[in-house]
Parts: sequence; structure tokens; C-alpha cells
Amino acid sequence: MKPANILYSIIPSNPAAHIFTVTCTIRQPDTEGQVLWLPAWIPGSYMIRDFAKNIVHLRASDGSGDIKVTKLDKQTWRCAPCTGPLTVTYDVYAYDLSVRSAHLDTTHAYFNGSSVFVAVQGQEEQPVQVEIMLPTQDYARQWRVATTLPRIDTPLFAAGRYTAQNYEELIDHPVEMTDFAEIQFDVAGTPHHIVVSGRQQADLERLAKDVQQICESQVAVFGELPAMERYIFLLWVVGDGYGGLEHRNSCSLICSRKDLPVKNMVSASDGYITLLGLFSHEYFHTWNVKRIKPAEFIPYDLKQESHTRQLWAFEGITSYYDDLGLIRSGVIDDKKYFELLSKNITRVMRGSGRLKQNLRESSFDAWTKFYKQDENSPNAIVSYYAKGAMFALALDLKLRELTDNHKSLDDVMRRLWREYGKPGIGIDENTIQVLAEEVSGQPLADFFVRYLDTTEDLPLVALFAQMGLDLKVRIAETSDDMGGTPPKTATAPLFNLGAKFVADTQGAKILVILDDGDLQRAGLAANDVIIAINHLKANKDNLATLLAPFSAGDNVEVHTFRRDELMTFQVTLTHAGADAWYLESLSDVSAESKRRHWLQPESKANDGGLKKTG
Repeated sequence: MKPANILYSIIPSNPAAHIFTVTCTIRQPDTEGQVLWLPAWIPGSYMIRDFAKNIVHLRASDGSGDIKVTKLDKQTWRCAPCTGPLTVTYDVYAYDLSVRSAHLDTTHAYFNGSSVFVAVQGQEEQPVQVEIMLPTQDYARQWRVATTLPRIDTPLFAAGRYTAQNYEELIDHPVEMTDFAEIQFDVAGTPHHIVVSGRQQADLERLAKDVQQICESQVAVFGELPAMERYIFLLWVVGDGYGGLEHRNSCSLICSRKDLPVKNMVSASDGYITLLGLFSHEYFHTWNVKRIKPAEFIPYDLKQESHTRQLWAFEGITSYYDDLGLIRSGVIDDKKYFELLSKNITRVMRGSGRLKQNLRESSFDAWTKFYKQDENSPNAIVSYYAKGAMFALALDLKLRELTDNHKSLDDVMRRLWREYGKPGIGIDENTIQVLAEEVSGQPLADFFVRYLDTTEDLPLVALFAQMGLDLKVRIAETSDDMGGTPPKTATAPLFNLGAKFVADTQGAKILVILDDGDLQRAGLAANDVIIAINHLKANKDNLATLLAPFSAGDNVEVHTFRRDELMTFQVTLTHAGADAWYLESLSDVSAESKRRHWLQPESKANDGGLKKTG
């Protein structure tokens, strides 16, 4: 193998202080002074994170001694001219408990390359080598290394030498180091691993079996798995947490311990289903966004925001297929799938932001609005994840309607993969519409304009009807009722308070206040703390009880603290409208056949076998 011009080494040098030490050696630096830079964001998480703020101290040297380093901006350094090789050494503070950056303590080490490896300006396309080292402390003697970085004479799950074809590949393989548990299964002839860090007593065989079936259902959509040596799910178990981030041959996941499956679990809990949906979502990204990309991301501009109006497709379509993958794989049944669909519809329809921001705008403004939400966000924006999933659902059902169920969104995704993702060609804002029109043989410009470029609600009632499904809406039965199921009780309707609350030591704190709710009309605001209603002490848990004796049209006196000022408001109560959506099946034999073709297009693959270690 030809020696790489750029060599990195990284070691968790001081886990107790959360410090990685990184060395970058450049054999042939720029003779006019080598410039180095660190990304400001990580692909898949569209927010400027300024990873360079975590570099504690950066120093440079060559064979003759220290080299002067000048910082040019928040994330860029210039080294004084030298003959080379140039060696740059720096410490990185790593204590971000998320999948986006780096985290190090005495229990494990985790990093994304974008937060620890400086790029060598002008040589970003050059191959690199990386030596990953384990901590030297006694407690790390049993630690192993999990990453999909290509290995150089290094055993699987071991410290040693790794390589990457260029800087972009280097930062697209996260690394986990600890004494993890690991279980393996095969999909499309490729080894897949679930690497589990953190204390847990999960039924890993159950988890692997379910995830394997989900992966097979996603491979069936595209017809093949991209070429790779192996795929790794890096799962980090914590007391309370949730999140994921996709990479080309792996993904990083965080889950709550309570959401893992346990031995002898009869039926899947809601938390476990949500976790499986996370696995499904990040795995679908293996194609959609990691290889099928918007043209704006080829190549990534990691120094500043990289806007695109297409996140509705890359996150929204993925969000549609994540739950669809659960029903197609057989890990949930029709009833649960329709419940998940309905809850997502409820979530979108409750936000007045959907009437003010369309999906292309939501995608473009991800950097400043979706990833920087505040108390007014439900009134101002719509999620390109949630409404994007609704658009994908509507497009799928529309294509089936136009082709008598012979063609679907699956066909569009397959062509996106073969014609754009596989050859590495970026798609523009019209590509999906063009492919959908070619697949269906019908013009779809009106459909795309109405539901991507305006805030018009999607025609789901009519589209569901062809599948023998009746989309209905009812009044919520409790304050946390997210729909998904038919009405259960004949309780009195809730009042239209229009607020979300969190517990506070003084009472019930208003986290979000919604447009046109009773509280907003009375003058209350986000961050007000309700301490009493009609002179009776209030808290988050007893609001419904305090309001139960009243009827629509009644006035109640609400006492609050706004900052440190005691305030009193007269609130006129009104009944909440119907906003909890759910699906019911109709007796229609022909529709049932269409529904089966939608939900179960492929037969399940056979068991690929499980292998467990750790």
C-alpha cells in the first residue's frame, strides 16, 4: 500500500478530564504555510456547532522544532512555512452526550471525525491513515474499538491502523471504544453488527432478529445493499435519551434503557417500537441522503451552512419508510402501523405553523428555525420530518391510485438509487417529480406545487379511501392524547387552553402557548407559571381537576408569576375542537388486496443467523 501523505493518531489520553489527544502529520505540507480547518457542522445534523471551540491547545513542529501557528478565524489555522514533515498536535475536550460530536469518560470513548480531525486544506481528497489507540488506564484493559473505517492489518474490533480514501470518508465513520456487547446477523450477504455500550440486560437476540427483518425490508425497497464490507449499529444505552445520526456504513444511536427488549417480553412496548423505528430510520438513510443526495451536498461545504429545499425528501421520505419498514418486516401489525400514521398526522395538524411555512421553506430554514426552536415554533414552522412523511405517504398512495396499484414510491426510490445514488449524481428540486411522472405516466406538477410550495393540507382522506381506510378526527380525551385510536370514553370535552406545560416548583409552567387558545387570548405567555386557579393552588398534574367544575363560556381567574411579578388574568373557557386523528378499516375486499400490496410487497427473507459476543 502506498504511504499516505497525511497520518492521524488519536488516543483518549485523559478520560477523567474528557480529553482526546490528536496528532496530524503531513509529509508534504504547503510550502507557503499549511492551512488547517475543522468542520462547523456534521452532515445529517443541520446546525452550526463550531466543533473547533473544543480544541484546547494546538501546536505544530517540524524536524527543526516548533512552528508558529496563527488562528485565522474560529475554525481555521495557518502554520508557518516549513520543509516538512509537519506535525500538529492538539487536545480535544469531549463531553457532548449526543451522537453529533464526541464524548469521553472513564466508561467509554466515542467520536465523530468531524469534531476531532482537522482537515488539511488543499489535500482534502488525499488518502489518509489513522491510528486509533486505547486508553492506557487499567479500567480500559477490556475495551475494544467499533468502527467501519477500513482496517490496515488490524483485527475486527481492535485498536490499530485504519485508512480512508479522503477527508470526507474519514469523518463519516464514527468510533466507539469500550467493553461493549455485540451481536451479528447477515443481510444481503453482508455482516451487520449491533454494538451496545452502557449498562443493560436486554434481549439482544430479540433485538437483532427484529432489526434484521427491518433491514431486509429496506433492502427490498432498493433492490440491493450498497457495496460495503459490513454495517454497524452503534447503540449507546443511557437512563433517558433518544437520537440517531446516519453514516455511510454505520449509524450512531442513543436509547433509554427502558426501551430495550427484555427476556420473555410478550408484546413490544411503545418504547421498543419507537426504538425499532429509529433503527429503521437511520438504516434507510444508508441510501437516502448518504448516497442519494441533494446536488447542494456534492460536495459538502462543512465550513458554513449548506442550504437545500429538499430535506422534506431526505428526512420526510425516510420518516415515512421507517415505520413502513416495521409493518413490512412483521415486527408490528396493521393496527399498530395505522396508529403510528394517525399520531403523526395529529402532530402535524395541531400546529398552526403548517399554515405559515411550506415544506420547501421548512427544508431551507432548517439551520435557523427547525434546529433552533423556541416557544413560538409550533405557531411558526412545520417539521420537514413529520409533514415530509405525510407528503411521502400521499405521493405513494397517489402513485398507486394512478397506476391501479402497479407502481408506487418504491419504484421512484429504486430509480433514485440506480440513476443518482449509485453513480454519485446529486438530485435537484425537480428530480423526484420527474421520476414520479415517468413511473406513473401522468403529470404531477400540480400535486408537487400544491403540497410542497403552498401550505395546503394534504388530501389524505381521499387517498386513504382507495385503501379501504377511513381517516377520522375526534376530540382529544386527555391533554396528552395524540390520537391514533377511536374514541374510548364519553368524557367531557377538554377546554381549548392552547398550551403545553411542564412541572415547576411554584406551579405549572407554560412551555409553549399556541395561537388562538384560551390562555393566549387572555394574555398569558410562554414561561408564565400558573400558581392558582380561582384561588386554589395549581400544578401541572391538577389543572384538569381544577377546571372540571366549569363549562364552556365560564370565566376563571388565573394567577401567575411572570418572572418575579404576580399577575392575574381572566380566562374565558372554550371547548377544544376535534384534533385527534385515527384510521378505521372499511369492509372492502378489493381495497384489502390493495392494502396488502402496499404493506406487504415482498415476502420475508429467511433467518440469516445470529452470532453474539460480549
